[in-house]
Amino acid sequence: MTGTGAREVSVRLRDGVGRIVGAVERFFHPNYPGLIVATVFFAWSLTPSLLPRDWLFGGLVSGINAAIGYGVGCALEWLYRRWIRPNVHLPDAVTRVLEKRPNWLPGAVKVTIVLACVIVAIVMLVQSARWQREITALMGMDSTTTSGYMRTGALSAAVAAIAIGMFRAVRWLVRWVAGELTKWVRIPRQVAMPVGFVLVTVAAVLLFNGVLSKAFFNVANSAFSVRNGHTSENAAQPQQPQRSGSPASLAKWETLGSEGRWFVSYAPDAATISKVTGKPAREPIRVYTGLESADGPEEQAELAAEELERTGAFDREVLVVVTTTGTGWVDSTTAESIEMMFGGDTAIVASQYSYLPSVLSFLSDKDKATQNGKLMFDKVHQHWSARPAQARPKLLVYGESLGSQGSEGAFGGLADIRSRTDGVLWVGPPNSNRLWSEFVARRDPGAPEVLPTYADGLVVRFADGRGDLARPSDNWLTPRIAYLQHASDPVVWWSPDLLFSQPDWLTEPRGPDVSPAMSWYPIVTFWQVAADLPNAQGVTDGHGHRYGTLVLDGWVSIAQPPDWSADLSDRIRAYLEQSAVDERELK
Repeated sequence: MTGTGAREVSVRLRDGVGRIVGAVERFFHPNYPGLIVATVFFAWSLTPSLLPRDWLFGGLVSGINAAIGYGVGCALEWLYRRWIRPNVHLPDAVTRVLEKRPNWLPGAVKVTIVLACVIVAIVMLVQSARWQREITALMGMDSTTTSGYMRTGALSAAVAAIAIGMFRAVRWLVRWVAGELTKWVRIPRQVAMPVGFVLVTVAAVLLFNGVLSKAFFNVANSAFSVRNGHTSENAAQPQQPQRSGSPASLAKWETLGSEGRWFVSYAPDAATISKVTGKPAREPIRVYTGLESADGPEEQAELAAEELERTGAFDREVLVVVTTTGTGWVDSTTAESIEMMFGGDTAIVASQYSYLPSVLSFLSDKDKATQNGKLMFDKVHQHWSARPAQARPKLLVYGESLGSQGSEGAFGGLADIRSRTDGVLWVGPPNSNRLWSEFVARRDPGAPEVLPTYADGLVVRFADGRGDLARPSDNWLTPRIAYLQHASDPVVWWSPDLLFSQPDWLTEPRGPDVSPAMSWYPIVTFWQVAADLPNAQGVTDGHGHRYGTLVLDGWVSIAQPPDWSADLSDRIRAYLEQSAVDERELK
């Protein structure tokens, strides 16, 4: 090919590329600084989080982060055009060079930016697949493949495109409102735009808070109330008078709700306990009141206290007040642990305060959990304290997840807990828990946030594993308070503060099951940990929000029976592990 022919081909190629770039720009209207920042946010979102995630979760969270990054890039570009460029005067030599630049150069730069973004995304996806395999190895889970994880990229692009499209629709609406204001109210265009933005924003907030959110939670409440009426085919009405829902009970079987019916039906009897422990056992007491068992929260608490009196709960060795999660769920392993430890000479009382799962209950009516926790404990404590001190059972308190937040609400502080209980076990506490936050914030100097030491562990202790409960020394005063919290539990570590503030637990050495490569990035880490929340229990026991038989060790640490032994512990633990497997198959 002659030189002239080569030049003609080169010109045609450049013109063709220019036309393609122009067509793409007219259709998508991309913002190139936005693409660059979106790629940075996308890359950050692929770095490790607390829990492993499959390509679907990865695509959703990375797409949201990419869309946020795109918006940040667009904002920066607008600020540059509006405030910086008009005030920057380039030297004449630079201006002349820019004026003489080839026509094809802008298009080539844009193509280069797009290709660079794609290459960075692919490289980060490959590296992210490696990180995901490292996290699953730490948790003893099956790992993902690099090729399978590449689907994350395609889904992220789709999610980001949808989010950007929604933003552009809102922007169009703002401009339309501004135009109408200019047309009909004669407001200058410069004023109409911010006024239009404020009006659209206020309307959206009012619509969401006043209409959409109310409608959403009403629909959700109705939907889950239907589920509340469901009874597992393996949940049979108990006949033992020691359980709510039995023919002798004041709380009728059909009023207990789905979780309540399971709680009173799936429980070890005296014969089972005796078989496991090798000792004589009593029939354990389980008291439960559902939302339909009484006309309101106070009436529910009073009914629960009457049930405790009816069953003789105040004559048992141990009485446990449980604050449930949103739907009224009580962890079976927790209940069975204390019953096995004390040979069934126990009573456990709990009640339902919502139809919604914990995550929705936390968003819409978490105050109900606190109200329930306080009403129930105060009522039980009133009946308990009316008995002679030497004739009372040990009064223990338990709450898991949102239940721990509600349970904390029953107490004004550490002194209140110690004066009114014989021990407290709180598991997987949300980061917003009032007392937990105070203890962690006031931890001993040098103690890590992920596993703090408070006041040298004299009263309050935190544990990620069995051995942690014995630290820092044997000097643990009674009554004792124990928090169980995994380093990889997003329920414990998610907080709005993650948006713009790096937490101590990400500046310290990572927990045993958290990737050393996990780092904090503004905005991104908030969304990553938030995305971990729905999958908090989708991991193996001992990680995330699954505490398994660690609750047995928690109970032993705060209320160890006098005849306790390592052999008995092993036998109960084996029973609990098998019972959890059986429950998953039956429920």
